[in-house]
Amino acid sequence: MFCTDISRYIGWDKGAVEWAFSLAIFFLGMSAAFLGNVVEKNIHRSSLIASITFGCGMVGTGLCIWYGGAHPGSLLALIGIFLCYGFIMGIGLGTGYLSPVKTLMLWFADHKGLATGLAVAGFGAAKAIASPIMQAILDSDPVTGAGQGSGVWKMFIIMGCVYFVMMFVGHLLLAKPSTWHEPQKQEKGARAIDVIKSKPVTFVGIWLMFYLNITCGLALISQEKSIFNCIGLGASVGILSSVTAVFNAGGRFGFSAWADYMKDRNTVYKIIFALSIGATALVILTQGIVNGASNGLLMVLCLILLFIVNAGYGGGFSNVPTLLSDHYGMGNISAIHGITLSAWAFAGLTGNQVANLIVTHVGSFDANGLNPVGYQAVLYFTLTLYIIAMLCSLFLVNHKKKA
Repeated sequence: MFCTDISRYIGWDKGAVEWAFSLAIFFLGMSAAFLGNVVEKNIHRSSLIASITFGCGMVGTGLCIWYGGAHPGSLLALIGIFLCYGFIMGIGLGTGYLSPVKTLMLWFADHKGLATGLAVAGFGAAKAIASPIMQAILDSDPVTGAGQGSGVWKMFIIMGCVYFVMMFVGHLLLAKPSTWHEPQKQEKGARAIDVIKSKPVTFVGIWLMFYLNITCGLALISQEKSIFNCIGLGASVGILSSVTAVFNAGGRFGFSAWADYMKDRNTVYKIIFALSIGATALVILTQGIVNGASNGLLMVLCLILLFIVNAGYGGGFSNVPTLLSDHYGMGNISAIHGITLSAWAFAGLTGNQVANLIVTHVGSFDANGLNPVGYQAVLYFTLTLYIIAMLCSLFLVNHKKKA
């Protein structure tokens, strides 16, 4: 959301800065994959790691942006942003994402979908709450050029401190039910990877549809602000970003809670993919992004597409741990969930980067820096992936009645 402001402030192009976001998603997924066992063994250690690394990563990013503003075009500043935002904060995101999930599933054993929905919805709700605050800090001293506008680095430092305090309080409060007996190492039996091998095709199907859904979500969400401008809603970008964030959080909570009442949680993914395919196809057939500014109905179709994609993106996240628990049990769920989140890591390297590649090479940019034809072309890419994800859900993930 703030890549343009950061790139202008430190004197680097937007594409270079966006790699920091891609790296953050990559290390989020990979840290979850490799630290899943740490979460499984000691929830307090993992939540403390998350609090420290996320807070330090945010503050460090702010300091690197400050240095880049003082030295426009500095390679050291760019590398520092990659390290702090991409690597350090990415680790905090991964461990912080995993830490509360199993605990809440244990507290709400009969409504696991509701529990994970509450936990994962925090990611979407945070955007809705924090985006206006961060924008206000940025607007207190807007970026007008390289090194001009201190709001951009102050925003990261202020929010980093706030997030650390909130996460640390959560770390102190986090606890498993007193009735839960954590299996000893010798009681757990097979390792997480061996449990996965008992149903390899199902795991591959879950991993693929998770990866494809996140890739599509990142591809469109990364272009969201530009699409709003293309369809004539540039003046309402801040409000609309908060609305899409509400749909993101609502999808995480709503789809997951709804799945508690379904015989097979995989049905949720079929619904998500069907809605996404339908909405994407409509905008493609009507050339909604290209013509939305001059047609109110097409503008509405574009908004519906972005709302559905955000809701499906969020719902895909919240249903993964419960779907895995239905197929593989609760014994090693944090470790298995962590391995599955490697899909998020690779989606982070492909989603927005492929979208940027398409926008750069298809169509042309106008005087306002917008490329409606390019954004429209991204939809062909996401439609193809949504169809493949639907096939994975239909034919690779076995029907499994909820545990």
